[in-house]
Amino acid sequence: MAVELDHSFTTQRPIDESFEVVSDLEKTIPCVEGGEVVERTGPDSVKAQITVRMGAMSLKFAGTVDVTEKDPAAHRIVLNVKSREAGGQGHANATVEFVLREGGGDIHTNAQITGTAASMGEGVVSGVLDAMIADFASKVGNL
Repeated sequence: MAVELDHSFTTQRPIDESFEVVSDLEKTIPCVEGGEVVERTGPDSVKAQITVRMGAMSLKFAGTVDVTEKDPAAHRIVLNVKSREAGGQGHANATVEFVLREGGGDIHTNAQITGTAASMGEGVVSGVLDAMIADFASKVGNL
């Protein structure tokens, strides 16, 4: 199942400082509810995991997050997330694009979900992802 979502965030930081904060995976990943960095694997890549609550169920995913595009002049960053469901056959992969501006920025997420999470239905998955990213956007704006 594919899900596309758009969110905005506001911040009091200057745009160049926001670019540095969003580029720092060890700062941004913990802004995702249930997300944590397990290990830095390169200057722009980490191993990470997340526990996602979907109704009465909790699903754990582990994988990698890589900065695949970084354009300081355009204040644009693209992350590639690849993860597998622990103990299951599913995955949750995403491309997350940040376009920053003075006073905040926009986040475009294109996610592909399979397995247990996808079996809960598009409405549930979209609702959970939308709430997660909205919460993330408010936290990243306050870093």
